[in-house]
Order: sequence, then structure tokens, then C-alpha cells
Amino acid sequence: MQLIKKEPNFCDDRGQITDLIEGRTVDAITILTSVKGAVRGNHYHKETTQYTYILEGSCIYHYQEESAPPKALRVTKGDLVISPPLERHALEALEDSVLLAFCHGPRAGTQYEVDTFRLDPPLCDPRRKGSR
Repeated sequence: MQLIKKEPNFCDDRGQITDLIEGRTVDAITILTSVKGAVRGNHYHKETTQYTYILEGSCIYHYQEESAPPKALRVTKGDLVISPPLERHALEALEDSVLLAFCHGPRAGTQYEVDTFRLDPPLCDPRRKGSR
């Protein structure tokens, strides 16, 4: 997992321009809305790198690299999270949130399930207090 605090590339009296991803091919761009308490993800991708940009709100990003212990990190508006292939990941909305998910790899459109592998048990289970 890589967390990048995105800063604007350009600002003037008209507003700001912020480049989210540079120099990468993107196979899909998806907008997600999540209500407070919602959990998304609880999966990994074998070939896909996933970029998640927080447009509004805040979430707990749960992640686990191969045999390492699970970790969690709070992400907020303006954060870009990069999930490499094989990293288990889940997002838990701390408040109503809006996210952009970009992917590089086969996890796109009608091919979404081809490279999405569900976790059992889940990394984050909202029914279990303190779950990862």
C-alpha cells in the first residue's frame, strides 16, 4: 500500500488543477459512494493495481500484504491510496464518502470479477467490533 497526500499542481483565481495519476495506463475509472459504516472491497487482485482517491469524506483503509499482519490507516479527502496486485484491501466509511477508483489491469467493466478474489474471512467485517 502506498498513501499519497495529493497537492494541487496548479492554482490561480479560477481554482486548482491536481494530477492524480501520471504516466500510467488506466483501464477503468469508477466513482463509488459509500454511506457511513459501509464496507467495500474485502478482496484482492492478482494482476490489477488499484488507485483509490478520496473525493469527499473519510474511511479506514484496511490492508494486508501476503503473510504480513493486517494494518489499518485513516484516509481522508485528497488522499490517493495505491493497492498493488496481491494486496488484500477493504475500505470502511467513517462518514458518507465519495471515492474515485482507477485500475490498471483486467479488473474493469464486465471483466471486474475476472481479477477480483473475495476474502473469507473478510479483512474488515462490520459485524465484528475491531475487525480487520
